[in-house]
Amino acid sequence: MNNTILIATQNPGKVREMQALLSTLNLEVRSARDSNLDLSIEETGDTYLENAKLKAMAYCTASGLPALADDSGLEVDALNGAPGLYSARYAPQQGATDADRRTYLLEQLAGETQPWNAHFHCAAVLALPDGTWVETSGRCDGIIIPEERGDGGFGYDPIYYLPEYSQTMAEIPETLKNTISHRARAIQAMIPLIEQKIGLK
Repeated sequence: MNNTILIATQNPGKVREMQALLSTLNLEVRSARDSNLDLSIEETGDTYLENAKLKAMAYCTASGLPALADDSGLEVDALNGAPGLYSARYAPQQGATDADRRTYLLEQLAGETQPWNAHFHCAAVLALPDGTWVETSGRCDGIIIPEERGDGGFGYDPIYYLPEYSQTMAEIPETLKNTISHRARAIQAMIPLIEQKIGLK
């Protein structure tokens, strides 16, 4: 098996983060765009893990390459764990942007007692051409704040405050985010499995 891995997403922010997280490996990290793949995977799973597996397996089958996918979600205590699995689709309008989803989330929290404690969760799956797969997970705790701060990151990062750093996920340096985020923790846990499965060690 050659030392190539495919990032199973169309999200450029995720591609950038994963390429940075995997940069220490002797590995060609391809995006779906690099491979001319434009798959639309319906996320029908009941868990982050099921959705990550659906995406990883579909991209692996389509490309013939080991494929790494993740499914992530934001769970807010005051909203009983919402938006959760629907974090990427959490706005009523068609074609909603990240900014639309942040605005909608804050609208749902209006009137709820602060602090708005929240948790980012990530499940990662590496699917292999022989039909096998491995999984890891990560979590990052924080607080939703009512105003946007910072211009880094993507998704809910500008309103996701990290008390231990006194900054939002969009304010901290990308190098720090790539060590403490839910996705970083899941991918860091995946690295030894990638090395084992792809034969880097």
